[in-house]
Amino acid sequence: MTEKRRLNADIASSITQLKTIIKQFEKKQKLYRLILRGKGLEFESYRSFTPDDDASLIDWKASKRANKLLAKQFTEEQNLKIMFLIDSGENMISGSTEKLKCEYSAEVSGALAHMVMNGGNKAGFFYFNSKITKYVPPSRGGKHFSQFLDDITNAETYQGISNLKEALDFAFTYFPKSTASVIIVSDFVLFNEETKKSLLNVARKFETLILSIKDPTDKTLPNFSGEIVIEDPRTGQQMLVNPSIAKKVYEQQMLEKEKFLTQTCTENNIDFLELMTDKPFVPVLASFLKGRTARRKFR
Repeated sequence: MTEKRRLNADIASSITQLKTIIKQFEKKQKLYRLILRGKGLEFESYRSFTPDDDASLIDWKASKRANKLLAKQFTEEQNLKIMFLIDSGENMISGSTEKLKCEYSAEVSGALAHMVMNGGNKAGFFYFNSKITKYVPPSRGGKHFSQFLDDITNAETYQGISNLKEALDFAFTYFPKSTASVIIVSDFVLFNEETKKSLLNVARKFETLILSIKDPTDKTLPNFSGEIVIEDPRTGQQMLVNPSIAKKVYEQQMLEKEKFLTQTCTENNIDFLELMTDKPFVPVLASFLKGRTARRKFR
């Protein structure tokens, strides 16, 4: 049997680093309050509000009647089901740094998935490129996580042109209502108005977190003399360009795409984080989670 080609992804190290840096505030905040709290949790009862609670849990009418702050207690604060939508298109194979976007994505997804399951919750994995390639229902345990690692580091997983819209439509239609959160990991290079509608459908139904994985070449062309070939991933059409001439136009187009995605997320209360492959993701992700916790207390 031919041995599978593996990505250059050090997921074990990523897990250790994220676990270490989050440990300092994880004791004060339940995991679901950081990234996992869903929209479909069932109300169970009230409990006294504490300084460590999310302010959005306060029931102001009940608190007024009781003459003290009361927080809503939900039945699924643990054992949540988290779905990862992972872009496995050939666009994720590109890169100009030590890590390709797919390798960087594997480390990010691996560290978060371990964090989810280590907290007693269930993680599911949904891979897409030009079609739906694999759907692994939420579960937990060593065997489940090992299967995830095998899939996400398998080089053959990554091929075809990403069709994020189809993936989002599938998630909206077929993900179980008990899914607490959906984490989308992609470079979003083909995000457009049509895809936006599908994203908003998912975000209205599930708590949604977007992790946009970017290589420096997704923002600007390299500085070198000569000419390069640029290919449209949708049509396969190629064009020979001079980077010094095309650079400004390219940068403007990429900036407009980024603004469109950022604005979509901001206006619709979708959590969004951009991660660059030339920078370690753990400090950035940890800072984002801390900031998200603080924002929720005042939301």
